Amino acid sequence: MKRRTFLHRIGSILAVLGLTEAEWLTLGNRYYQALAQPSPRKLALLIGINQYPKIPALSGSLTDVELQKELLIHRFGFQGSDILTLTEEEASREFIEAAFLDHLGKQAKPGDLVVFHFSGYGSRVKLETSPDTIQNALVAANVSKKLQDEKIVNYILEETLLLLLRSLPTDRVTAVLDTSFYAPSTVLGLKIRTLEESVAKLAAEELDFLKQLKTQNLPSTPIVLAATSNPKQSAREGLFSGFSAGLFTYALTQYLWEFTPATTIQVALSHVENSLSKLGSKQQPALLSNQKNPDVTSLLPDSIIGAQGVVSAIEEDGKTVHLWLAGLPPQVLLYYGVNSRFTLETTEQLVLRSRTGLTAKAQIYKIEGANSLQVGQLVQEAVRVLPRNINLIIALDTGLERIERVDATSAFAGFSHVSTVVVGEKPADYLFAKQQEIPSHYGLFSLGGELIPNTTGEVGEAVKLTVQKLAPKLSTLLAAKLWRLTENQGSSRLALKATLEIISEISPRLVMQRQTARTFKTETSIKKSLLTPVVPIGSRMQYRVENQSDRSVYLILLGLNNNHTAIAFYSWNPQEPNTADTKPLLKQVVIAPGETITLPQTNAASEWVISGPASECEQQLIFSTAPFSATLAALNTTKYSTAEEQPIGSLLNPLDVAQALLQDLHNASALKTEMNGTAADSYILDVNNWASFSFSFQVV
Repeated sequence: MKRRTFLHRIGSILAVLGLTEAEWLTLGNRYYQALAQPSPRKLALLIGINQYPKIPALSGSLTDVELQKELLIHRFGFQGSDILTLTEEEASREFIEAAFLDHLGKQAKPGDLVVFHFSGYGSRVKLETSPDTIQNALVAANVSKKLQDEKIVNYILEETLLLLLRSLPTDRVTAVLDTSFYAPSTVLGLKIRTLEESVAKLAAEELDFLKQLKTQNLPSTPIVLAATSNPKQSAREGLFSGFSAGLFTYALTQYLWEFTPATTIQVALSHVENSLSKLGSKQQPALLSNQKNPDVTSLLPDSIIGAQGVVSAIEEDGKTVHLWLAGLPPQVLLYYGVNSRFTLETTEQLVLRSRTGLTAKAQIYKIEGANSLQVGQLVQEAVRVLPRNINLIIALDTGLERIERVDATSAFAGFSHVSTVVVGEKPADYLFAKQQEIPSHYGLFSLGGELIPNTTGEVGEAVKLTVQKLAPKLSTLLAAKLWRLTENQGSSRLALKATLEIISEISPRLVMQRQTARTFKTETSIKKSLLTPVVPIGSRMQYRVENQSDRSVYLILLGLNNNHTAIAFYSWNPQEPNTADTKPLLKQVVIAPGETITLPQTNAASEWVISGPASECEQQLIFSTAPFSATLAALNTTKYSTAEEQPIGSLLNPLDVAQALLQDLHNASALKTEMNGTAADSYILDVNNWASFSFSFQVV
């Protein structure tokens, strides 16, 4: 398309948006080049803004755009030329709306797939025309302008965006909004993507544009995925290993890399919310749609096999490749070690040599056959190498005075396996800060600002004393960090499925289901799942575990209960007669090929009943093809009385058990001998020999 034709084509759009042709040309050739391609079947418009004038900068919006773009190209078959990105100053209100109308509105045809993404600030605005009504709005890069003595805000009303999405002539429209509209009075921990509510005058062009949209035929029923479902929640962005990103975008794209989306969006968002919780945020993603039972068939990937990444470049020697690793679980990526291995869709193996952020370099280890490497080939995890020396990282809040930070640093240094950083400078696990109430006292918080139960000091208590009292809790939290590093639902080669159920008189009620990619079947995939799985206090619970593999597997269950204390599943060995004085011993839980078991066994003597208080529970089901010998030995070191023989109970030495668990998974790997040099200071985990599922649910 010639530039003259192009500018003539969008002339009416620019007029509606109050934009001159000269202003449009400042955007440059990038937009024109994207539009010059033939009309596609798959179109995307991706918006990301970090830098705003006179407003604190965000950090992860540009990464979000990159995460979405790489996913759409390599997982869902989009052409790069059909994905238009507007970032930083390009993402003005006028440019965003013009791009939407021309790149999406004028090109999309019935049946086409359209994706829209926005990462940046959101806000609420009271319009002068209706001061009693507060409206949600997206904050464009050109936030506001002065017109005589009036302040005009260049916001895009959420209502405008939804009408734009509905105006497209296809029903295959998906929008992702990684922003929020509620600004709390104080923010603790992770950065939020919300500006304070304002009473402002909206640009007249925006109001005219909205009025015009309301008069149009709106045939589409788009699917809108929002970072928060509760108006009082804020979308947060996190600092990871060498990059920042929106928590929602990262968790969502990571899930879509690893799993074939043959289930409903509610199931996908259940996984995403689980990831958000582990990243320290209580935000709950939302599905906004008028469709009944919307599914993700509009985002069906080109390959039905999940992946942890893709070959993004090949060096001239033909043996060194660059990888994009956005499919690895976020909590795992930080510790993903050199010598980890991947397999390609063909038969080559790649060995990780270095990693920076989401990108890595790897070398070919084995070549079988004449298949040549190609950019765009998906890579799947084969061997996970984790360091043995992993610390719990505590971020010190900037609200602490200098002497308080010095005292806290000194106190935390007294613990082995605990290190401190300044919040926002390096990745961290938890936050040490003052509580907001007056009189204030110190406490340990999630990165999203939620107080960890039983971690507050007394009013007026010295920093060092509060920190010293945290010793048991720090050990528990580090243990939980270690067992979370085993999660590999998307990469395990074992065919396993586990369902969490509430036992009832009629039939068990599903709470959550997890399964390895090897067991996914479109026709039998679970179609219902609670976005926020809720379990009432007093519920009788069980896991139903299916071993669909051809090998026996052993099972361990570890977790955090609703007051952040460690728990474990205990499989008690029946005592021999006349041994009442001997402490009870544990036995291995083994599941034969093709066998289904319930955990615990359903009988009155071994019931698992959910107790209060109301809060969140997290559990990790870990499977191995080899016995958990070291783990059971660690569990058996604690003295239990016969009266304490409950199926799921307190774990008194969680860190010892977590370290023994990793050692057992390491021992199950046949590669540890071959990789002997690596094994000295690392755990080597083979996806052929282990699987690990994460379950999180709310107790009410």
